[in-house]
Amino acid sequence: MTKTLLVYLHGFRSSPRSSKAVMTGEAVKGLSSPVNSFEWYCPQLLASPKESMDMVTAYIDESNADRIVVIGSSLGSFYANYLAEKYGCKAVVLNPAVRAARELAPHVGMMTAYDSDEPFDFRHEYIDQLKSLQVGAITKPERYFLMAAKGDELLDWQEMVAFYPGANQLVLEGSDHGIADYADHLSRVLEFISQS
Repeated sequence: MTKTLLVYLHGFRSSPRSSKAVMTGEAVKGLSSPVNSFEWYCPQLLASPKESMDMVTAYIDESNADRIVVIGSSLGSFYANYLAEKYGCKAVVLNPAVRAARELAPHVGMMTAYDSDEPFDFRHEYIDQLKSLQVGAITKPERYFLMAAKGDELLDWQEMVAFYPGANQLVLEGSDHGIADYADHLSRVLEFISQS
């Protein structure tokens, strides 16, 4: 029996209740078989990037999984890059914020979560934490699967494509930052996860 730990990391101001997280979690349940089991780990990330990564790496380090796959959306993909390089594991990146410190610098201050309106303080020191987690360039592009939407209204899809040279890439015509048509492409994600 091979056990895979599947780590899903949501985006900035998002949560494990996001539609992509829920959809992926449900689909992953169907991947388990007598020879392969999948554990789903989709935590609520913290405002602090360092505390978020400390929490996730502690969970991974305590896991008895045979393999790890990380899926990230937007800021979660930035974290997925860090984890994939740290653990030498596969990563699925969905409209990744490849330069998160630059993207989030304008958002320092009080913010609210998308699905709860719960306030949180996004502090200036968190930008420095993001800088310390920045992956300069990916190694082993075959470990990565990029899904980038040309219609992303927040991030530049061309920058995403350029950051993952040689990786498995699915560039969507149109769509948006949240990948509204994610259900249409989920099978590609599952296929990549399932390959050892």
